[in-house]
Amino acid sequence: MSQFSYSDEVLRTLFDDIRTVALVGASPRGERRASWRVMRFLQNQGYKVYPVNPDAVGQEIHGEKVYAALQDLPEKVDLVDIFRRSSKVAPVVDDAIAIGAPYIWMQLDVIDEDAARKAEAAGGTVIMDRCPAIELPRLRQAA
Repeated sequence: MSQFSYSDEVLRTLFDDIRTVALVGASPRGERRASWRVMRFLQNQGYKVYPVNPDAVGQEIHGEKVYAALQDLPEKVDLVDIFRRSSKVAPVVDDAIAIGAPYIWMQLDVIDEDAARKAEAAGGTVIMDRCPAIELPRLRQAA
């Protein structure tokens, strides 16, 4: 269980507000990678998902071109979903702030409270240590 508590209302608002997602740390290595599964899940929920991984540029994941950085994306994204170690989060959050992403999501076990405070001070909403592929179905069941 996460140490961070987010109301269902906050999570519902996020899922209702977003249309485009940048998935940072997207892996082309298939089903064994959580990022691969979550990207597919988000696409199946109707979201446009851009994979971001500088080590996989030139490849495609789930039919989408992989981008090196958030700044390279072809359109503004609503949510930056981070699949990186906690120690690697701060620069991603800085980039998310720079591109004006209103929501930042750090996956399970990904926590950087300083980066979260910085994003929130810039007007963003931050979710840490959660997975949208768990939260969205839970919210739909509860509705």
